[in-house]
Amino acid sequence: MKAPDPFDGTQAHKLRGFIQYCQLILHNDPANFFSDRKEFLYSTSFLTVRAGKWIEPYLSNISNEDPSYLLKTLQLFKVQLFTLFGDPNDVRKAEQEVENLRMKESGNKRTGIKTFGPVGFHPSNFDTLKELMDITLELDTRYHERQKEKGSHQEKKPPFTGSSSSRPPQDSSSKRPHSNKNKKGKKLQASKDKPHSALLNKDNKLIGSEKERRIKYGLFTYCGGNPPI
Repeated sequence: MKAPDPFDGTQAHKLRGFIQYCQLILHNDPANFFSDRKEFLYSTSFLTVRAGKWIEPYLSNISNEDPSYLLKTLQLFKVQLFTLFGDPNDVRKAEQEVENLRMKESGNKRTGIKTFGPVGFHPSNFDTLKELMDITLELDTRYHERQKEKGSHQEKKPPFTGSSSSRPPQDSSSKRPHSNKNKKGKKLQASKDKPHSALLNKDNKLIGSEKERRIKYGLFTYCGGNPPI
C-alpha cells in the first residue's frame, strides 16, 4: 500500500485522515507490525515540521523504559496527537452536524444512512449512532408505507360531480326558442296584413281607387281574386 502523506501539525482537519490511513496500513500487515512499539515507530516516521519537532524528544530517548515519559503505545500516541494538533472544536462540530442532519422528503433510508455514517465515526457519537440508525430506518419505513396508503386511497376515491360549475355551459339561444319564433311570426303576419289595411277606409270598405281597379280587371271586389273561367 502507498505510504500515508506526512502530517506537519499545521492543518488540524487532516489529522483524522492521517491516523486512519496509518491504522489501515498497520492492520493490513500484521506480520510486520506485531507490537505497539513497531506501530508507534512507523506512525511517527511521517510526522514533520511542528509535529516532527514535538516527537523528537521521545525518539531521542526511545531506549528509556519509564512509562510516564515515553509514548509506547499507538493509542496513547493518537490521544496526544489529537490533544496537541487536532481541532479543539472537533467534538462540537460533530454534534452540530448530527443536529443539522435532515433527510429530504424524496430521500430514503439508504441515502439517510450514507449521510449519518461519516458523522457517526467520531468517538463521541459512535456509541449512540447504531440506535439512531435503527430509529431512522423504522421511521423511514413507516413514512413510505403511509405514503403508499394515501396514494391508493386517492386512486379509489370517486371524482366529485356535485358542483354546478362542472356542468357544461348551455347555449343562451336555446333557452327561449319559442319567443323568437313568435316574434318572427308576428312580423310576417303584420307584413301580410299591412297591404290589406291600406286598401280600406275607416269604415273597413275598399277605397274608391282600389274598387275601380278590381272592376276594371274583372276581379272580385270582396277578396281581389280572379273569377273562375
